[in-house]
Amino acid sequence: MTPIKTAILSFGMSGRVFHAPFIAINPGFELVGIWERSKSASLEFYPHIKIYRTLEEILNDDNIELVIVNTPTNTHFDYTKKVLLAGKHAVVEKAFTTTIEEAIELQELSRTVNKKIAVYQNRRWDSDFKTVRKIIEAGLLGNIVEAEIHYDRFRVALSPKLHKEIPGPGAGVLNDLGPHLVDQAICLFGMPLAVYADIRITRPNSLVDDYFELLLNYSDKVVRLKASCLVREPFPSYIIHGDKGSFHKTRTDVQETALLANQKPDSLNWGVEPIEEQGLIHTEKDGIVIREKVPTEIGNYGTFYSIVHQAIREQKEMPVTAKEGIQVMQILDAAFKSSALKKQISLI
Repeated sequence: MTPIKTAILSFGMSGRVFHAPFIAINPGFELVGIWERSKSASLEFYPHIKIYRTLEEILNDDNIELVIVNTPTNTHFDYTKKVLLAGKHAVVEKAFTTTIEEAIELQELSRTVNKKIAVYQNRRWDSDFKTVRKIIEAGLLGNIVEAEIHYDRFRVALSPKLHKEIPGPGAGVLNDLGPHLVDQAICLFGMPLAVYADIRITRPNSLVDDYFELLLNYSDKVVRLKASCLVREPFPSYIIHGDKGSFHKTRTDVQETALLANQKPDSLNWGVEPIEEQGLIHTEKDGIVIREKVPTEIGNYGTFYSIVHQAIREQKEMPVTAKEGIQVMQILDAAFKSSALKKQISLI
């Protein structure tokens, strides 16, 4: 089968770490080129690709079938719209767009031009989240009544990525990390009935939100999503309670660290967590109370692109659909309104 000829719109951390390595090793894709306005840094890693100096060069290249829109969030709508109108499929980095209206327009446009669109939610294929999902879906905790998902860091200094730190569409930690946590919550529990949020600036030199806590209210459970830039000693990243037992798991997927060290995703033991980071389950099974460690699932972001290939070549569904991207944005939008109004926002 002919590989999907692919172009990437940026070679910062996103392009170098999360996209290019997985496209390059997948025989179902051909990494044709990368958009770099002035540098040619990608040639060090992929010497046979083409460097595009403008977006128009990519849009006018009839060989390109798929474009990875991994530029700052405030450009996602404009660039993705141009990609779709040029007759190409699109993978769009999170956050999908800056408004729900933009996301819906892209969804409708993709249908009109008969091109596929996916939102890049790679954290679905983290080893820690895959383990949590397996535990819940196996019913080992019974009916879930409470869950917490954390993405805490200790980063007093501002990010060198100015688009994340300057007030404007797509800036702030809720737009940056929120899509990961919200997407995982939806994967596990579906859409909530309502959202209550506390969004703050906690670092004295920050101009954008660097802390959030979201309470997602369901008819039978509450889910708390939290991220902070001032957590030196973190909680477990996943705390799940059911009417049979509990499960705790640290956030220790090793893929990002390996990718930053330029390790290739087809290397030995890819995505295998250290055994000491196994989660703890305390529950009842077959009438016997157990408290033991749980082997961690293997993480692999490459699964995302394997499904993208099937979606394009075999007319299957994208791994993360535009509809799912819109659902994430509906929760984020409700969270910003809730924090501003200091009240719960209904989603029904």
